[in-house]
Amino acid sequence: MKVALLSDTHGTIDPTWAERFSGCDEIWHAGDFGSLQVAEALQKLAPLRGVYGNIDGPEIRRAFPEHLRFEVEGISIWMTHIGGQPKKYPKEIRQQLQQSPPDLFVCGHSHIVRAERDRFGVFHINPGACGHEGFHLINTAMLLELSPRKVTSLRILEFGPRGGKSSSARMP
Repeated sequence: MKVALLSDTHGTIDPTWAERFSGCDEIWHAGDFGSLQVAEALQKLAPLRGVYGNIDGPEIRRAFPEHLRFEVEGISIWMTHIGGQPKKYPKEIRQQLQQSPPDLFVCGHSHIVRAERDRFGVFHINPGACGHEGFHLINTAMLLELSPRKVTSLRILEFGPRGGKSSSARMP
């Protein structure tokens, strides 16, 4: 199974998503869509799973949960927007990871690309940010390939500089 993973689009729709996410079985968005138009654009490319982020308004919050737990290819996944980082998980996140650890913990918010195993044995990933807002310099996403019980491939995609007009278009 091939999955495109992105976060922190903040209302940005990149015209290269269709080509770059071609062949994906699903798209996962780890919050801060920024507009319902972003979700609608992604849903045209592949089935979409997502969570709302701290900047998302009522439309997105009605359409997506804050936390999403699901299973794909025998891999238990927990996706949330504000998940922290392995050495500095917020207390509530740390407690849930200790009590009911997923195989894969997906979050956004930090705008920092990360893929590492944490002290609980959970594979923690953050695709960075794929929008024009924030301090990141390059828009990023990830491509994951999943097979029964494991992530077999993880690639970071770069979409050009944050705010670059050549690689993306901003939704009003």
